[in-house]
Amino acid sequence: MSQKQIALACSVCGSRNYTVAANPNRTTRLEVKKYCKHCNKHTVHRETR
Repeated sequence: MSQKQIALACSVCGSRNYTVAANPNRTTRLEVKKYCKHCNKHTVHRETR
């Protein structure tokens, strides 16, 4: 059985570059600073639903 995946979208350009495993205990959206290959810099990536 596979885990449900959630996409992380760049807050600047909106591209969905990363995926993480869904956590039902998390009440707020995950925000992580990651590298965006489209923006060519580190930006905040937010969990999409």
